[in-house]
Amino acid sequence: MTGAYLPGDCSVQLREVSTPQPGHGEVLLRMKASTICGSDIRAIYREHLGKGPEGYQNVIAGHEPCGLIVETGLGCRRFAKGDRVIVYHISGCGVCSDCRRGYAISCTSIKYRRAYGWQRDGGMADYLLAEEKDLIYLPDELSYADGAQVACGFGTAYEGLQKIGISGKDAVLVTGLGPVGLAVAALCRKLGATKIFGIDVVPERLELARELGLCDEVLPSDGSNVAEIKSMTGGEGVERAIDCSGNDAARATAIRATRKWGKIAFLGEGGKVEFQPSPDLIHDQKTIYGSWVTSLWLMEELVEQLLRWKLHPEDLITHRFTLDKAADAYALMASGKCGKVAVCFDEELV
Repeated sequence: MTGAYLPGDCSVQLREVSTPQPGHGEVLLRMKASTICGSDIRAIYREHLGKGPEGYQNVIAGHEPCGLIVETGLGCRRFAKGDRVIVYHISGCGVCSDCRRGYAISCTSIKYRRAYGWQRDGGMADYLLAEEKDLIYLPDELSYADGAQVACGFGTAYEGLQKIGISGKDAVLVTGLGPVGLAVAALCRKLGATKIFGIDVVPERLELARELGLCDEVLPSDGSNVAEIKSMTGGEGVERAIDCSGNDAARATAIRATRKWGKIAFLGEGGKVEFQPSPDLIHDQKTIYGSWVTSLWLMEELVEQLLRWKLHPEDLITHRFTLDKAADAYALMASGKCGKVAVCFDEELV
């Protein structure tokens, strides 16, 4: 089979490797859709920056995989050949406190925690070897491209929104309208947010958020954003803000554009932020939450909600590529001038 590797110099290498065989508790997937995450670009594609959980170990790339089970090993208890599945992209030890809560992303085992596309082979290949315990069932009503985004981007967005709570009482600000920011906006719409504002530096992303009806107002990022948001919210600011950019200025905007007693979630990785604790946070009784990916059980809940809401994450995909064009896919995603980018197989290329 063919697999895509990321040397860390803004290139992609395609290599021919043996198709793996499932062992005990494992399944072999025929890949159908593998979407590209911003973390792949930030910490692997441009340069190998990550350490520990983000340390890339020269494996097949892709940590947003979705596919069809074509073979199972001994000991599988729930899933079988022919099942359509999403892969929760971290395989944890299963016995630490975090794993037992469903948060393999926070697994504390140095020996056994391995993320697909980082420390074990991921979804940018014809086939993927996965552990049964990492799988989420994909209903027929959702496409494989829908499922691939649940594996990380939409799951990450849903987790962050669960932490701060979104309802019909809330105006919401999303800073950073990359795929995670667009997912946040889409979910906020379904959760009942009364007004959704979006900020980004890339004109194509602002236009996409507008075209898809995900944001009521989109603003180019500049130094006047806090004043603009307050002017559109009666001078108070938003009840909830979510930063998906990882940008210093955007994070500060999210904090300062939030009203008293408001809640802010940081989802975007990297960077830093500077603010004044007393006037920006303490005196206004605001709360900042950090949120990293999600749990297996919330991912399953999200799939159920997507069906109920008739929400399709694949609507955020602006470009689909075949595996042999993976280099073009990563280059486009790195440019930022797109929505979600997917490497697809078989029926998902139609």
